[in-house]
Amino acid sequence: MRIAMVGLLAVGTLAGAVVPGLAASVAQPGLSLAEQDTARAGTSAPVVVRGDTVLIVPGRLGSFSAAERAAAIVDRVRRLSSTRVDSVQLVVAPTSTDLLAGEVILMTVTDADAAALGRPRAEISADFAARLYAEVRRVSKAQTIKTVALGVLYTLLASGVLVFLLVGLGRVFPRAYAYVETWRSRMPSIRIQTLELLSASMLTDALITAVRFVRIGIVIVLFYVYLPLVLSFFPWTQPLSNRLVGYVTTPLRQIGTGFLNYVPNIFFIGVIVLVTWYVLKAIRFVFGAVERGNVTIAGFDREWADPTYKIVQFLVMAFALVVLFPYLPGADSDAFKGISLFVGVLFSLGSSSAIANVVAGVVLTYTRAFNIGDRITVGETTGDVIAKSLLVTRVRTIKNVDVTVPNAMVLSSHIKNYSAAAGSDGLILHTTITIGYDVPWKRVHELLIAAAKATPGILATPVPFVLQSSLDDYYVSYQINAYTNKPAIMALTYGLLHAGIQDKFNEGGVEIMSPHYQSLRDGNQTAIPASYLSSEYAVPPFRVRHVEGDGRS
Repeated sequence: MRIAMVGLLAVGTLAGAVVPGLAASVAQPGLSLAEQDTARAGTSAPVVVRGDTVLIVPGRLGSFSAAERAAAIVDRVRRLSSTRVDSVQLVVAPTSTDLLAGEVILMTVTDADAAALGRPRAEISADFAARLYAEVRRVSKAQTIKTVALGVLYTLLASGVLVFLLVGLGRVFPRAYAYVETWRSRMPSIRIQTLELLSASMLTDALITAVRFVRIGIVIVLFYVYLPLVLSFFPWTQPLSNRLVGYVTTPLRQIGTGFLNYVPNIFFIGVIVLVTWYVLKAIRFVFGAVERGNVTIAGFDREWADPTYKIVQFLVMAFALVVLFPYLPGADSDAFKGISLFVGVLFSLGSSSAIANVVAGVVLTYTRAFNIGDRITVGETTGDVIAKSLLVTRVRTIKNVDVTVPNAMVLSSHIKNYSAAAGSDGLILHTTITIGYDVPWKRVHELLIAAAKATPGILATPVPFVLQSSLDDYYVSYQINAYTNKPAIMALTYGLLHAGIQDKFNEGGVEIMSPHYQSLRDGNQTAIPASYLSSEYAVPPFRVRHVEGDGRS
């Protein structure tokens, strides 16, 4: 076995000592020094490059064994063989000396190595530096011709494959264009009802353009693969090749690493979503049973089941979102925090009225002010409740006009619910008429009660009753009160009641007018319609009375 030997160089302990041009002074004596090093080192490992033993690593360095140190030195020598190395520098420290080739540390010689070999550390460092420098130059020179020849051969092969693929693309894609062109006459257009968004011709042109972009993309990828591949065949351009490949591999590696690191978060998010889903289903099952009456809770009405479920659903989803938030992609980034802050500011500035409506909706739900289908009056709006939510209440008037009232306004207004007691005690409809004192009040009571009983929608029991609400200067105010259990047709019932009162009073010969009109009546026909008058009725004449004068007229 042949080992390159060099003479000892006189090197002091000055840091940054350089060993230039050691290859010229490398001697080729026998193996005496290597044999002596092997004999002195107890646990050692040889540094073998291309079948030749360059030096003997005498022992461990920290946690690295002699074999691991030798393998690392071999790897570094091989990597440096493709680059130009002008010298190996000695960087001296108090307890060790680094052998530096450019920016690569070939090995470190310690005081323990010197003690194991029985030689001064400066002498061993200079000896090892010369051997390693000579080996790097020898391997580099041996590989240069072979590397260039192989690089040229591989370049020709890669170029041939590239040309073959480009020719293949040049033949395949024109056929693809022609095939897509045949779709022009049979491709349906994209429509929304009668509006044509994209015609068949436009779709065909878009597909052909897409295929052309695919071809361009494939060509770009081929050249991007070809160029780094050719550069990697030659030692001088290999760093540039690595850089070009790194432009693609580095982002992909980061994406892949990020995805792998994010897999536990995805699992955690999936668990949260799954648990929340089944918790909501369980809550819905319980409140559904309460709403159907299968489960009863003391003090909890069935009508509260659905709104309570919605509130609980919102709270559960909000809690799940809070727990889920830290595991979302980019939750710790400044951009995500900025967006969260912006949304929070917008919510705090614009949600005051919305929150007030939500609170009012909750209060209205649990105070049972009204239910869906009830006839109510809110402010100036009277109608049937067709929908209520946490934000608004929708009322449909008797004219089929839907009015949306914010819950905060509903809560701050007086609410009249005509349907609350209509099913049990009955809703009392009432109206007031004024009749002069010349008509007996009992007669008026009889006519009003008869009119109420004859009105459709008025209950026979409880019996309608009359209240004399006031005794005014010229007339008496009579208020008829009648029960109904159909508040939804309240307006129609009022209209029929008023018509019935007119009919009954006309049939009874009682005029519905104030005494102001009666006091001026003289020679006027009665206000009762002619159809209700007898055939013998005659318009009364004017009353004329002679007044005796004092003789001066």
